[in-house]
Amino acid sequence: MSSVIRPCYFMLLACVAAVLGFAPPAPARAALKDTIPAIKPSVVGVGTLLRTRSPAIVFVATGFAVADGLSIITNAHALPDLDTERMETLGIVIATGQKLDFRPATLIAIDREHDLAHLRLAGAPLPALRLDSSGAVAEGQALAFTGFPLGMSLGLTPVTHRAMLSAITPMILPSLNSRRLDARAISQLQRRPFAIMQLDGTAYPGNSGSPVYDPESGIVHGVLNMTFLKNQKENALSQPSGISYAIPVRYVHELLQQNTTGK
Repeated sequence: MSSVIRPCYFMLLACVAAVLGFAPPAPARAALKDTIPAIKPSVVGVGTLLRTRSPAIVFVATGFAVADGLSIITNAHALPDLDTERMETLGIVIATGQKLDFRPATLIAIDREHDLAHLRLAGAPLPALRLDSSGAVAEGQALAFTGFPLGMSLGLTPVTHRAMLSAITPMILPSLNSRRLDARAISQLQRRPFAIMQLDGTAYPGNSGSPVYDPESGIVHGVLNMTFLKNQKENALSQPSGISYAIPVRYVHELLQQNTTGK
C-alpha cells in the first residue's frame, strides 16, 4: 500500500509546487528590442561614389554583412550601371555620427534569377549576421526586417519593421491584365518557378536588400526584394500595400558557395 501512496504523494507535491510558482523557470527569450542592437551594426547602405557629382554618394539599396563580415548581400535589381569613364565606384555606406563613410566593394557574384548580389569588402570586417540553415521557417511566424526605407532621406539610420510570414508562394505574381506584365515578369515566366516569402509587413523604396530575420534569435531567413504596388510605382509612399516579398536565405547560401567554388 505504501509503495502506491508514496509516488502519488510526491506527484501531489510537484503539482502544488507548480501552482505556487516553484516550478523551474522557462528559458528566457530575447525580445525584438534586445535583438535590434545586435542587428543594426551589420546593416549597411549600398551605393555609389562619384566625386564630381553632387551629392557624391548616391544610395541604391540596403545590404547586410554575412560570413566573415566582408561579404555583403543585397538585391541584384538595385545595382546600377556604373559610369566607369568618370570613375564611379560601387560600395557600402555607413553613418558615423553626422558623417557618411564610403567603403568600396567589388561585385563577386550575382544571381539575377533570385535577385541576389554578393559584394566583397576589403579592410576591417563588419559584424556578420547568422543565416538560417534549417529552412524551418513557417507560415504565421513572426519576423522583422531592418533597413533604410527611404534611403538617405531620413538620414542613414537603420529602421526596423515587424512582419509576419503570411504565405510561401510562387515567385510569379498573377497579372490582372497584359499591361501589368513588364519585361522582368515575362523573363521570370520563362524560368523555373521557385517559392518566395510573402510578408504581412510594409516596406518602402530603399528597403530592398534588407535582412528578414527572427525577432528573438536574429537569424536571417530571407532578403527583402520587393513590395506589391496598389497602382503605380509613384504610389509606393502614399499608398503602401502592406504586402512585401523576400527571397529565402537558401539562395544566399548557394550564392556564397558559388563564389567559393568559382562557378
